[in-house]
Amino acid sequence: MSGVKERVIEIIAEQAVLEPSDVSLDLSLEALGVDSMGLVEAIFSIEESFDIQVPFNANEPEKSDFDISSVSAVVAAVEKLVAEQAD
Repeated sequence: MSGVKERVIEIIAEQAVLEPSDVSLDLSLEALGVDSMGLVEAIFSIEESFDIQVPFNANEPEKSDFDISSVSAVVAAVEKLVAEQAD
C-alpha cells in the first residue's frame, strides 16, 4: 500500500510541474498550482495507475465523494478505493 502515496504524489507533481519532493502532503492541489484541467488529468492518471473508478465529477467537484482538499486527503481517498477494490 505504501506505493500508492508515492504514485499519487508523482501524478500530482507532474500536473503541478514540480518535483515529487516539492509536493507537501498538507498542501492543497490549488496551492501547488494544479488547475481544474490539471485536476481532471490527475484523476484520469490515478484511475489508470490503480485500475480504479474515482467518484469525481469535474462539473460538480463539491458534490463528489472524493476529497481533494489536500494532497494527503487525495492519497487517503485513493488508498481507500484501492483497498475496497481488493476486497
